[in-house]
Amino acid sequence: MSDQLEQQADAARKRLDEEAVRIVQLHFDPELGAPFWLEKAKEYDFNPLTDVKCFDDLKKFPLFEDDWFRGGPVERFLPKKWHNEYKYTFETGGTTGIPKSRCVVRDHFIDYEQFSDTLSDEDFPRGSNWLMLGPSGPRRLRLAVEHLCQYRGGICFCVDLDPRWVVKLLKKGDVESAKAYADHVIDQAYTVLTANHDIKCMFATPKLLEALAMRLLDEGTSIAEVGIKGIFAGGTEFTPQWYRFCKEELLGPDVFITPTYGNTLMGLACGKPFDPADEFKITYYAPQPRAAIEVVDFDDYNKVVGYGETGRVKLTTLTEELFIPGFMERDEGERELPCEKFAWDGISGVRPFHVFAKKTTVGVY
Repeated sequence: MSDQLEQQADAARKRLDEEAVRIVQLHFDPELGAPFWLEKAKEYDFNPLTDVKCFDDLKKFPLFEDDWFRGGPVERFLPKKWHNEYKYTFETGGTTGIPKSRCVVRDHFIDYEQFSDTLSDEDFPRGSNWLMLGPSGPRRLRLAVEHLCQYRGGICFCVDLDPRWVVKLLKKGDVESAKAYADHVIDQAYTVLTANHDIKCMFATPKLLEALAMRLLDEGTSIAEVGIKGIFAGGTEFTPQWYRFCKEELLGPDVFITPTYGNTLMGLACGKPFDPADEFKITYYAPQPRAAIEVVDFDDYNKVVGYGETGRVKLTTLTEELFIPGFMERDEGERELPCEKFAWDGISGVRPFHVFAKKTTVGVY
């Protein structure tokens, strides 16, 4: 790293340390803290209010168990400071059993307002209308993309999409019905895009974007010809191979696409700006200090691997609405150096954690 980038990385780490202390102070505040953490603190052999002095001190906490998000009361992770505000509840994933949910006040808005600052006005013109071609229902992505659109001055058009239904069909081996459902979703998107709504930007999952592009080609047109200028996409299918195929075969030179990686707990990790020299390599950077990801050793989740080495994704969420220390994601990848735009560690090659990979059913993502 250059001296300047090292200085930026040091400053980013200092800010992360400060934010870790501030957020722990709130969530464990006896009067304003989160009911879950106030109860959990009784089990610890340390005092979060006095013994957390930096980000690394969060290792004192046991790993977070994602099943804690199953069932209610859903607001138990939300500090009492926010309990009289308007609240949302979003599901965080899972296809069977009781859904995992989190309670939100403004986190989804803040996350996407910050993401908006990373988008260029040339590729995502302000005032433009958007198409949200992704999951709807109880997922935060739908409301978050709509807010991103409104924040940039536009109107968001959405489709009906239940990814759980697609996964159920695929698990039953009913490929034809899954394809019919995907066609139903693409029909909605095609209708909106060809109805003179002046849509210039969109979100899509890779599979749906590809299906939409092929449908438009069948109709004698294209993503560019219907007016789309900027796309941000996310999902496990966003690989370097698909990235190249998408840019060269589906979109062409006049449509910009940026990869993203995120979820309801993390927010949105941005992709490193495209560089032809990287051979379509995709590197993501978490939205520090609101969330931090570490690439950790498969056998020791408190040990960060070396740059370029492979490990599992460990997430820490640090917002005034949600504190999650040591959440082990179902992903793995390679640790990457900070870059000029994001002065903290990144991750590339994101893919399902190899222990779970064979058990994972990918639907519209």
